[in-house]
Amino acid sequence: MKKSYVYFAAPILALLVFFFGFYWNAHKNYEAREQAKVKEARDAKQSKLEKEAKDREKAVASALEMQEKRRNEKKARDEKESRDKEEREKARQARDKAGRDSEKLEQQVKRIEKEIEVEKKALAEVQTDRKRVSEERAFLQEYVKKAEANASNLTAVLEKIAAADKAAEEAARAAAAAAAAAAAAKK
Repeated sequence: MKKSYVYFAAPILALLVFFFGFYWNAHKNYEAREQAKVKEARDAKQSKLEKEAKDREKAVASALEMQEKRRNEKKARDEKESRDKEEREKARQARDKAGRDSEKLEQQVKRIEKEIEVEKKALAEVQTDRKRVSEERAFLQEYVKKAEANASNLTAVLEKIAAADKAAEEAARAAAAAAAAAAAAKK
C-alpha cells in the first residue's frame, strides 16, 4: 500500500503546492489585479477619449479656422472679382464712349469738310464775281471816260453846229437884209 499511497500523496502534495504556491497567490491578488487591469483599461480608454476629445477640439478649431480662412479668401476673391468686373465694365463703357465720340467727331469732320467744300465753292464764286465786277467796273470806268469824252466832243460839235447855225442864220438874215436892201435899193 505504500505504493498506492505515493500515487495519491504525490498528486495531493502537488495539488497543495499548486494551490498554495500558485493558485492562492494568484487568487489572493486576482481581484485587485483584475480591478487594476479594468481601471488601467478604463484609464487608457478615458485618456484615449480625452485625447480624442482634445484632438476633436483641435480639429474643430482647425476646421473653424480653415473655414474662416476660406470665408475670408472667398470674400477677398469676390471683392477682387467685383472690382475687376467693375473695372472691366468701366473700361467697356469708356471704350464705347470713345467709339461714340470718335464716330461723332468723324461725322462732325465730314460735315465740316462738306461745309468747307461749300464755302470754298462759294468763295471761288465770290472771287469770280469779284473779278468780273472788278473787270466790269474797270470797263464801266473806261466806258464812262469814253462817254464823257464823247459827250464833251458832242457838246463841242453841238456848240460848233449851234455856232454854225447861228452864223448861218446871221448870214441868212444878213442876206435877207441885203436882199431887202438890194430890193429896196432897186426899187
